[in-house]
Amino acid sequence: MAFLVDTHDQASGGQAPRLHPLAPLTAAEIAAAASAVKAAKSLGDTARFVYISLHEPPKHEVIAFEQDERKAPPRRAKLIIRERQEHATYEAVVSLPGGSVEDYKRVQGVQPSVMLEEFLAAEDIVRNDPRWQEAMRKRGIEDFSLCMIDPWSTPNVEPAVGPGDGRFVSPLTWLRDDPNDNGYAHPVDGVITRVNLDTRTVDSVEDHGVIPVPITKANYSTEKIKDPDNIPYFPDGPRRDVKPLDITQREGPSFQLDGYHLRWQKWDLRIGFTVREGLVLHRISYAGRSIIHRASLSEMFVPYGDPGPTHYRKLVLDEGEYGIGLLTNSLELGCDCLGEIAYLDGVVNDNDGNPVTMRNAICLHEEDHGIAWKHTDFRTGYVEVRRMRRMVVSSIVTVGNYEYAYYWYLYQDGTIEYEVKLSGVISNGAIEPGQTPEYGTIVAPGVYGPHHQHFFNVRLDMAIDGTANRVYEVTPTADPEGPANPVGNAWRAREVLIKDETMARREADPLAGRYWKVVNDSVKNELGQPVAYKLMPNHVIKPFAHPGSAVARRAPFMFSPLWVTAYNSGELYATGDYPNQAAGGQGLPEFAARERNLTDTDVVLWFTFGTNHVVRPEDWPVMPVHPVGFKLLPAGFFVGNPALDNPQPGGNHCHHL
Repeated sequence: MAFLVDTHDQASGGQAPRLHPLAPLTAAEIAAAASAVKAAKSLGDTARFVYISLHEPPKHEVIAFEQDERKAPPRRAKLIIRERQEHATYEAVVSLPGGSVEDYKRVQGVQPSVMLEEFLAAEDIVRNDPRWQEAMRKRGIEDFSLCMIDPWSTPNVEPAVGPGDGRFVSPLTWLRDDPNDNGYAHPVDGVITRVNLDTRTVDSVEDHGVIPVPITKANYSTEKIKDPDNIPYFPDGPRRDVKPLDITQREGPSFQLDGYHLRWQKWDLRIGFTVREGLVLHRISYAGRSIIHRASLSEMFVPYGDPGPTHYRKLVLDEGEYGIGLLTNSLELGCDCLGEIAYLDGVVNDNDGNPVTMRNAICLHEEDHGIAWKHTDFRTGYVEVRRMRRMVVSSIVTVGNYEYAYYWYLYQDGTIEYEVKLSGVISNGAIEPGQTPEYGTIVAPGVYGPHHQHFFNVRLDMAIDGTANRVYEVTPTADPEGPANPVGNAWRAREVLIKDETMARREADPLAGRYWKVVNDSVKNELGQPVAYKLMPNHVIKPFAHPGSAVARRAPFMFSPLWVTAYNSGELYATGDYPNQAAGGQGLPEFAARERNLTDTDVVLWFTFGTNHVVRPEDWPVMPVHPVGFKLLPAGFFVGNPALDNPQPGGNHCHHL
């Protein structure tokens, strides 16, 4: 069962809707912001709107509003505009609802994200190029309409293409057998194009030699998996022994949704949505106590580990170079989400500045998550058990061949979890028959999946019982042998205070179980301990790119799993505002170089996790979901188990002697 909600926060007394300062821009606000800039700056059709998003007020203004709604900060929109005719990028700030332009400036030496219209246009631009056509004919391809051309970004690597050299993408080609075929089964390896998006022309075509295009089918629809020419082949079609699994809540769900304001049991938070980041969470609190001011995916980086010419330039920053809000799926009940579902729309802009509604962009539901706690008194037979429930806020994005499903989980015991589920189709290559790839795995005849890594950086603007926080690195450490440790078993949790940004970069120690703890030293629990939450660093991997390399310059955040910086409302992205074609080094290295104080102040955690994808044949033709993520656990924020008051499940039969 699903229900939709009114996505406006309503004022009392039947007045016009009042928007919370952190509510995403409405369609009317997006249209007003674009119209205001067009009129004030006499913009024509060559002015293309990359992003129109809420210009979020500083944290102290939001807190002041929540204490007194008469102190509502003005609503503003931030716009990024690409002027194609000038080959220039502009930023604008527009006040709402009036639509006056408060700021308008040219930003030198940058390239904003690839726009959706550019993404779509690149295919036709390549398809009409005679040099690319000749490369296809060398491979026996005459029907160019069956070619799939994916416009990968153009990283600033050798051969270098910086932001001032033009605006580019570097498309790769695959081939379909028919319009409904999975074209990723048939990679056209060795052909690399570079498209100038400003001039709408092909700048260059590289042909590194003909490798036969694989012919084996790899479809995944219900009907096509029964085709004997398909790999894998299921002659009987879908399984017939799967009984229906229905999830019902007879009295409805336990959460309340008022616009983008979510309340679930003791949790209270606001949901946001931006063109670049997609799903964002704001003002997360438990039982009226603040935990996080803002939580969002800050960047994704997918570097490929194959040095071949088709693959070494696959170094995509999916969020900063494309914008995952624009690529968000419209979710379907029973398919993407199951249970008593509520949906929220995401409203973004097209490149003319018009609002576009992404229907059902965010899914909300609660689900059972096994037992919360249990104990049996073996002497008396007395048993108590409770079940754990969690609130799920999710969205799913398609970035070319890959799917990324993003999940925020809120648990009854105060735990917050973030999980990314990877799926979709691997970005592959073709290989000569009889050869074995050095840097990948064969998944079908003539097709291999190159080794690659996925890095996700999440920005956590912490607010543990307020904004005066500090961060400790906690490393369980064995005591030395000696009289005080007679049997050699003693160990302690050693804490190091991260005093300032000279200590901003922190390394993992998974064998020791190192974690990081955000503490409010001025607020004590009933035991006299400072209240805290700890970050458990799951799925930490190291980059295989050499330090100082072009790959390393693209995403320096990946070289330390945790960075701690001082709060600044303008520092939102681990790779900076404009990573597309940039020389590298922007974002976190710049933020940390300010050497600001981190003790008893407003702190931000930037946590990077990921996975090394050594492709398996089982990842073909569509990859089974692979989850990665991390947890934030209360550590002295409460005294006692916060889930002790969970109700008994199923009546009294779970409580017995």
